[in-house]
Amino acid sequence: MTETARLAPYALFAGVLASAGLPIYIHAPSFYVDAYGVGLAGLGFVLGGLRLLDFVQDPALGWLSRRLGAKRGTAVAVATGVMSAAMLGLFAVTPPVAPLIWFALTLTLLFSSFSFLTISFYARGVQKSVSLGQNGHVRLAGWRETGALAGVCLASVLPVALTSVTSHPFAAFAAIFAVAAFAGMMAMRQEWPPADAPSPSAFGPILKDQVTRRLLVVALFNAMPVAVTSTLFIFFVEHRLQARGWEGPLLLAFFLAAALSAPLWTRAALAYGPKQVLLCGMVLAIVTFAGAALLDAGDLIPFVLICIASGAALGADMTLLPALFASAAADVVPDAAEGFGLWSFASKFSLALAAITFLPLLASAGFNPGRGDVSDAARSTLSLFYAVVPLGLKAVALLLLWATPIETTRGDNQLRGAHT
Repeated sequence: MTETARLAPYALFAGVLASAGLPIYIHAPSFYVDAYGVGLAGLGFVLGGLRLLDFVQDPALGWLSRRLGAKRGTAVAVATGVMSAAMLGLFAVTPPVAPLIWFALTLTLLFSSFSFLTISFYARGVQKSVSLGQNGHVRLAGWRETGALAGVCLASVLPVALTSVTSHPFAAFAAIFAVAAFAGMMAMRQEWPPADAPSPSAFGPILKDQVTRRLLVVALFNAMPVAVTSTLFIFFVEHRLQARGWEGPLLLAFFLAAALSAPLWTRAALAYGPKQVLLCGMVLAIVTFAGAALLDAGDLIPFVLICIASGAALGADMTLLPALFASAAADVVPDAAEGFGLWSFASKFSLALAAITFLPLLASAGFNPGRGDVSDAARSTLSLFYAVVPLGLKAVALLLLWATPIETTRGDNQLRGAHT
C-alpha cells in the first residue's frame, strides 16, 4: 500500500474535524448576532463557559478514549453522528427556546463530540506514526494538518459562497458538513485497531516529563493569538477596515496560504528540524501582527498581504507543534489519548479565554455592532485586541519554545530532550 493510500484517510478526517473547530468560532457569534440579535457579551460568556467545561471534560474524554480500547471505533461513529446533528441544530434549526440557550445547548454537544473525536484521532496518529518508521510523526502531521487546513479553508468561506445559491447558507453548510462527516468516518473505519487491554493512565507520565509538560504550556500560549484573531476577525474586517463583503475572500486567502504552506513547512522540518523551523514560523507571525496593528479604514490590500503571511505562519503552527508533542508523547506512553486530552484542553482554553475576555471588553468599550453603535475609540480598542495583544502572546510562546530542551538532527524528527 502506498503512503498516499495509508495517510489519505487521516487528511480527510482531519479536514472534517477542522471544519467543526475554528470556523465555528468565526461564524457562529456573527450568525447569532445577525439572525437573532443576541448580544456580544452574552455570546462571549456562553463561549467562555462552555470552554471552562473542558477543565474537566477533555482530560476525562482522553481517559475514556484510552479505556474504550477495541470499542473506540464504535464510539467514534457515535460521536460523529452527534457532532453532525449538533451542527444542524446550531445553523439549520430555528431555536425552539431562547436563541442564547439554544446556542449553548447545540455548542455543548458539538464541542463535546468534537473533543472526543480530536483526542482519539490524534492519539491514533501517535501509534500510526510509529508504524511509519523514520520521520513518521512529521510525515503524518504533514498529511493530517494539510487536510485540516483544507477543511478550515472550505468551512470558513463556504457559508459566504452559498449566499449566492440559497437564502439559508448556514443551513446548507450544516447539511454539507453532515455528509462530509459520514464520508470521513467511513474512510477511517479500518484505522481503529482493537486493543488487547487498556494501557496505564498517561496523565502522570505526560505531566511529569519535562518536554511534554513544557510543550503543553507552549501550546496554550501559542493558541491564544489565533483564538483572539479568529474571534474578532469578522468584526475587524467590517468595522476597522470597513471592508464589509470581503470577509470570505480574506478568510480564503488566510487559510489557503496555511494549507499550501503546510507541505513546505514539513519539508523544511525534515531538512532542518521541526523546532528550528517552527521558531521561524513564529517570527513570521509576530511580524504580521505588528503590521495589522498599523492598519486603518481602507487598508484592504495591505491586509490581504498580512492574511497570506499570517496564514503561512499558521501552517507552521498546525503542522509542527502537534508533531513535536506527538513525538515526545510516544517516548513517554504507549497510548497518548490522555496526553491529547490535555493538548485539546490547552488549545480550547485559549478560545474560551478569548471569548470570555475580549468580547465583553469590546462591548464595554462601546463596540456594539448589533445596534449600529461603533465609535472611533471602540475601533481603536478592536485594533489593540486584534493585533497588539496577540503579538505579545506569540512572543511569549516563542520564548517558551526556544527554552524547551528539544534537540533534533537534520532529517530526524525524534526528540532527544532532557526527559525528567
